[in-house]
Amino acid sequence: MGKKAHRKAKTLTLRAVQDCVDLTLDGRRRLDLSLKGITAVPKCVQKLFDMDELDLSRNLLRKIPDFIKHFVSITVLDLHSNYLEELPVSIGHLQALKALNLCNNRLTSLPSELGLLTNLHILYLGLNQLTALPGTIGNLKELQQLGLSDNLFTCIPSCLGKLKKLERLNLDRNPLLTQQMPGHKMAVAADSFYMVKESLLCEKCLDKCQTQKEKMENTEVFWN
Repeated sequence: MGKKAHRKAKTLTLRAVQDCVDLTLDGRRRLDLSLKGITAVPKCVQKLFDMDELDLSRNLLRKIPDFIKHFVSITVLDLHSNYLEELPVSIGHLQALKALNLCNNRLTSLPSELGLLTNLHILYLGLNQLTALPGTIGNLKELQQLGLSDNLFTCIPSCLGKLKKLERLNLDRNPLLTQQMPGHKMAVAADSFYMVKESLLCEKCLDKCQTQKEKMENTEVFWN
């Protein structure tokens, strides 16, 4: 009888991890561990805690270890296209972060500690299973871009009203609820739902938005 093959999880040695360090065009140290087929973040990664950027995208990760808190100097953390179901509260220690990509995972909720990342400019959360955001997201005063497409939001999170520097919000393909008539709500899968700061639009686009806004207001008056 032939021996049954067992597929082992891929592991990386410290030497292999060190070989994945490169410099960006602006001289920043970047640890690129994307597409390595790993199911867990190697413990030896802790020895490279002084990186500026960390890319763990397109792997098979189900969790991020608590030792991520030691990477206090990273400004970019890319975790997209994994199998993450939750984030550790220790992510709140990464207060130098300016860009965080969590797209295409299995997140159903987020820790309130995300609100401690007050230097964050870009936060991508698309292609998850989120129905709400923690209220502390409203503390991200520097946030400019927020991606929430392909989730399970039925309404626009109220905490977004506190984000005064937010320039782009993507809520595409969420089952947003719109008011149809008193006492009733209608679910609409929003194929295209963007919010953009007026100052970023040309005059033609502003006119188009104003026309659409007036149509919506007229519809609301009709039903009320």
